[in-house]
Amino acid sequence: MDLKDKIPPHNLEAEQATLGAILLDWESVGQVVGMIRSNSFYSQQNQLVFEAMMELYTKGIRGDTLTLIDELTRTGKLDAAGGASYISSLTDVVPTSANIEHYAQIVKDDSSRRDLLKLSSEVKAMCFDQTKQSRMILEDVEQKVFRLTDLDQTSSFVDMQEVMGKTIAEIDTHYKQNGDYTGIPSGFDDLDTMTSGFQNGEMIIVGARPSMGKTALALSMMQNIAIRKDIPCGFFSLEMSATQIGQRLLSQVSGVPGSKLRSGLLKTSDFKALQDAAGLCYSAPLYICDTPNMKLLDLRAMARRMKVNKGVKIIFIDYIGLITSDHDDVPVYEQQGAISKSLKSLARELDIPIVVLCQVQRDAEGNEPSLANLRGSGSIEQDADVVMFIHGERPHRKEGEPENPIWDRKLIVAKQRNGPIGDVDLLYISYCTRFESKARGES
Repeated sequence: MDLKDKIPPHNLEAEQATLGAILLDWESVGQVVGMIRSNSFYSQQNQLVFEAMMELYTKGIRGDTLTLIDELTRTGKLDAAGGASYISSLTDVVPTSANIEHYAQIVKDDSSRRDLLKLSSEVKAMCFDQTKQSRMILEDVEQKVFRLTDLDQTSSFVDMQEVMGKTIAEIDTHYKQNGDYTGIPSGFDDLDTMTSGFQNGEMIIVGARPSMGKTALALSMMQNIAIRKDIPCGFFSLEMSATQIGQRLLSQVSGVPGSKLRSGLLKTSDFKALQDAAGLCYSAPLYICDTPNMKLLDLRAMARRMKVNKGVKIIFIDYIGLITSDHDDVPVYEQQGAISKSLKSLARELDIPIVVLCQVQRDAEGNEPSLANLRGSGSIEQDADVVMFIHGERPHRKEGEPENPIWDRKLIVAKQRNGPIGDVDLLYISYCTRFESKARGES
């Protein structure tokens, strides 16, 4: 038989068993709400029955055969759903609700197969479209496959009942946390108090002039997140190799000057500190991609793999100016704007915070940087949820005096879409390129 003549995958018995189990034990509906939706059912009758069940569930009405028939009658869908006799027959399909998750999983699997069949048809059509580049097709397909694997099965829009339900649940969670950060903490207490941690779906911009410590700050944050908190973290290093990043992390964690690591002039005590630091770094859930001049499409694809395969909860990108646009035939300003918007949409798609490093314009040299310094960089300022700048000068010293290895730095939170703005005082430990909270460093 030709594939096009085959009936799409479905299992009507499993669909009926799922609905029957819910009617037998209304409490079991909570076990399948996150697994399937009405469009997971192949039969239109069963779709309508499940929709009515979800309506009762949303209203807080305990469902049974009578209330379900009444709901379908109220909406004028009883006949299309098979009539009262069909609804009543569903409870005869299964003896108990004990295997409801198994039935629902069958329904879900068949639904996923139908979605993949639909996607394969779309891919075939795209491949014959000569106006589309193959890389663009791959990006589109990967994005759609990622959505199919998203366990939340989020729909394209939600009503206020769902919005309010999720909002109240989130507020209740925050209340029970008793003031704990709701996002991923950076490890810098004053900053985390201001932001409540880096929030899912947000793009955070960290801007600074060259050699002000953008990479050092990102690595210090990742040290706090991945090494101290054991939170999976992804890092795109477009400027430095993974080995160079490893050396800087070892220097930060051990406190051994980076110059010693490069020269090899190490003491016995240095080796002990490095071994201890290496042990901590070795087991940290930190994943590095060091591809130079990475294309935006490739970066998005790799970020999805980090999320799916490694479960990363936050991603750092060093830095946005080194990402290669997918459209090099448009002005640089427009390329940067497209990259910025794409990274913001990626943060929302993956539902994790993405921290993006950015060089500010040279006219900020010597002056305190502000949002105005980003306005020549596409739409970064508008797309970002949080914008912060590193500011500070190298300490002056008189001739003959040793240089102070600890420098004052200020982190300026210039924009925060959902919170306050202000300054955070930090210390920069220059010999190991590590940032610390000023209060901690002075204690």
